[in-house]
Amino acid sequence: MQKGLIIGATGSIGRAVRKMMLAQTDVHLTLYSRRANRLKLDAKRETAVAGSVLDDDQLDQTISGQDFVFVALSGDMANFATHIVASMERVNVHRLIFITTMGIYQEIPAWLGDSPEPYHNPILKSFRQAADRIEQSSLNYTIIRPGWYTNGPINYEITQKGEPFGGHNVSRQSIADYVIRLINDSTLDNQASVGINTPE
Repeated sequence: MQKGLIIGATGSIGRAVRKMMLAQTDVHLTLYSRRANRLKLDAKRETAVAGSVLDDDQLDQTISGQDFVFVALSGDMANFATHIVASMERVNVHRLIFITTMGIYQEIPAWLGDSPEPYHNPILKSFRQAADRIEQSSLNYTIIRPGWYTNGPINYEITQKGEPFGGHNVSRQSIADYVIRLINDSTLDNQASVGINTPE
């Protein structure tokens, strides 16, 4: 049985991934969030840790022994990525799945909308810096670049880094389904940055 850590477990993507992972895998989950103590747990398969990703000692302790780390956060993404990557490298855990956002490589085609320069865009800058930090690491990472979140059914397409992004939106269920595929197939999209969207 694999052991997996969800950082950002109380957010909408973390909740969707957690729910699908419990239903479709036998992974034992550790749920990490500042509000993790509010979670109702499956005592046989889940452990909760209330903490900050900026607390290096607690992060090291929590990441140690995991088979993979899934991250879905908002805020100071570059700083969060720096702490998470450093911790994973310290405790020798290699598999990272990390949610950023579409547009960090100026991959939005003209028909879909504007594609601003990410380092000079206040929304995209921290996401791009987070991706840079991950790509420069020694980790086996998959960076996921979703469109705008919806509550629709599972229906998505994947684009690789360097390919134009395919659509505006993506459902939370679709993101969770793709994460399950990554967990179940160790050869899928390693050292990759992928866009995910609902086909237009």
